[in-house]
Amino acid sequence: MYTPPAFREDDPAALAAIMRAAGLSTLVTSTEEGLIATPLPLIFEASEGEFGTLYGHVARANNQWQLAPTGEALAIFSGPDAYVTPSWYASKREHGKVVPTWNYVAVHAHGPVEFFDDAERLREIVTRLTLRHEAGRAEPWAVSDAPDRFIDAQLRGIVGLRLPITRLFGKRKMSQNRPEADRFGVAAGLGASEREVDRLAAAMVLPGT
Repeated sequence: MYTPPAFREDDPAALAAIMRAAGLSTLVTSTEEGLIATPLPLIFEASEGEFGTLYGHVARANNQWQLAPTGEALAIFSGPDAYVTPSWYASKREHGKVVPTWNYVAVHAHGPVEFFDDAERLREIVTRLTLRHEAGRAEPWAVSDAPDRFIDAQLRGIVGLRLPITRLFGKRKMSQNRPEADRFGVAAGLGASEREVDRLAAAMVLPGT
């Protein structure tokens, strides 16, 4: 991932927060048949390995798990993103030498991917994913709410994955390269948007405002 110094995010806690906040990631593998990508939720386990380990699952019918990777896999996580119009820049009114851009947050995690179909490991993964995404609901659903035989049948339809992270790259492009007056303009513009993701981005342009 191209990451200019101004936008580089190296803080392990920040990278972990971005990965955990992402509802959906994309797993990319290179195979002899070409690149394969699958959108899927992943669990980040920070305590395993130098950079942490990712867990998830794919459909058994998805041939990504059957085609041997020719190198490391790549998991892509995206945070808030927003279009930035030059009209928000104070510098537009000063000299007009401005262009549109896009603000965004991303983390790329590289590592060897292992696929497995052990039923107990699969049950643990789907249970952890469920607990994560049901947390906070008034009546959270649990894997144990469904009949065991039904869950066992569902588990036979998926394949688990484990990806120990060997390289981790983060990027937080939130107008850091703009003058302060321009950043205030961007934060105000995004903050007034009806889109929740724009408002989230606004808070990242000027944290604490």
